[in-house]
Amino acid sequence: MSPEISPVAAWESLFRAQVTVMRQLAAEFPTDIVSLNEYDVMFNLFIQPDKVLRIRDLGEKVLLTQPSISRLVDRLAARGILEKCGDPSDGRGTLVALTEHGVSVYRKAAVLHAESITAHMSGHLAPDELELLARLCDKLRTGVAGQ
Repeated sequence: MSPEISPVAAWESLFRAQVTVMRQLAAEFPTDIVSLNEYDVMFNLFIQPDKVLRIRDLGEKVLLTQPSISRLVDRLAARGILEKCGDPSDGRGTLVALTEHGVSVYRKAAVLHAESITAHMSGHLAPDELELLARLCDKLRTGVAGQ
């Protein structure tokens, strides 16, 4: 039987794996289409039922500061990928929506990004290991978020 691993050692292993994989995925990301940060914003809008979020709620889902999100949203809006409008339920809020053109751009980048992810993840983990990894990560995320 192997010795019990400490929570710190498990975290270090998870963190180092995430950094290594993210560096490789970032190097292969189709930046000629959108940047990785732009993709993150577009992904978070794409998975919403109406492809719309309040800019404040978007800020809670991405790893950017509020001023950075505002500048990024403005850049994407200037390219016709997003549109901004006032929140009818709160005059102080701003809604951000993925346009039809934005959906098309997102899908183009997503296909290439998914190919890269699939190559690295399935190239090193068996299907049952991928399932276990997903379950463990979901359990950790929801457990920490629920504290």
